[in-house]
Amino acid sequence: MKDNIKPLLGKTPSIAKDCFIAKTAMLIGDITIGNNCSIWYGAILRGDVGSITIGDDSNIQDGAMLHSTFEISTVKIGKRVSIAHGAIIHGCTINDDVLVGMGAIVMDNAVLQSHCMIAAGAVVPTKMICESGYIYAGIPAKKIKKLDESTMADFFRQTPENYKKYAKWYLDEGYGK
Repeated sequence: MKDNIKPLLGKTPSIAKDCFIAKTAMLIGDITIGNNCSIWYGAILRGDVGSITIGDDSNIQDGAMLHSTFEISTVKIGKRVSIAHGAIIHGCTINDDVLVGMGAIVMDNAVLQSHCMIAAGAVVPTKMICESGYIYAGIPAKKIKKLDESTMADFFRQTPENYKKYAKWYLDEGYGK
């Protein structure tokens, strides 16, 4: 077991094939990570009080924090999700093809539907549902703009593909898992 991947209370992080886990990322407890994911430097995934599930081709960027509230919430992240630098994901559901911007906060039992974007610094409050096809910004987050097809293609398809490429660079150099 690597120093940064730790069991807790009888649950050990499960990491699928072809994932990059940076050596300074910390994964603890009840965590399941799908294929071709990347967990970057300084990210903390605490599956101690609730499970964390991450779908295929997703990326959790530098300094992001994933956690939940005991007996109230868990973290469920879909496929091709990008969680940007310094974001806090706390006990929420994020469906497929979503981008959460730098420094954004998504709180307990919020739901981000597929194909939505959370702007940098936004705060999505508890139990809010962010609708597919829109960008949300502000504190608290509000729906501000409908996303066009080219924006959705750029962010929801290209960002995860880029992060798979970046992860390969690091894996080829022997960094991380």
